[in-house]
Amino acid sequence: MITLEGITKVYRAGEFEVAALRGISLHIPEGQFVAIMGPSGSGKSTLMNVIGCLDQPTRGRYILDGYDVSNLSEDQLAWIRNRKIGFVFQSFNLIPRVRALHNVEMPLIYAGDNRQRRERAMAALTSVGLQSRASHLPNELSGGQQQRVAVARALVTDPAILLADEPTGNLDSESSLEIMKLLRDLNQQGRTIVLITHEPDIAAFAQRVVRLRDGVVLSDEIHPVALNEMVP
Repeated sequence: MITLEGITKVYRAGEFEVAALRGISLHIPEGQFVAIMGPSGSGKSTLMNVIGCLDQPTRGRYILDGYDVSNLSEDQLAWIRNRKIGFVFQSFNLIPRVRALHNVEMPLIYAGDNRQRRERAMAALTSVGLQSRASHLPNELSGGQQQRVAVARALVTDPAILLADEPTGNLDSESSLEIMKLLRDLNQQGRTIVLITHEPDIAAFAQRVVRLRDGVVLSDEIHPVALNEMVP
């Protein structure tokens, strides 16, 4: 599903070079729930950008769902992002004046995919338990509900992976637990999920935790008993 081979990312700052990633190699099989952790400056945000095809590595090879995306053009990367990756961000990124259902439809609109668009968007909202809020504007929803709409929007194209960047960062404890239970349930239905977080209690929902420091993998562990199996 996801294979990273010797991924290096170097940024230039004037005359200086900063290596944000230094030879990262990972394999994430289909259906796995992986948390990527690390302190500020560890490289986790850069790795997220590479996995999400928002940035390209300086060196190395990246295979996503059978596609070698290491050296694609911007248009090709945009195609991959739209069809292979569902994004969930900390800030929800919903359009304020657009109702929930239309927010969920947006990836299909951008892709020019009009096949049963409304029905597919409603099905995605139903999958996150928000079909009754389809006609609500974002400011009429709680933070947890807005994030559920964002998850539905990420799912509507049936992507190969769901990439969640600090998805509970703007939520209270109760809403955070609801979102993590939702991600757990989606994973148990077979969805591949990559979660970026700095919170150990959030990472504990994942089956596997990869810890970064200074642009390298510090540890890569499978949870013997994941919290996602313990929380009802």
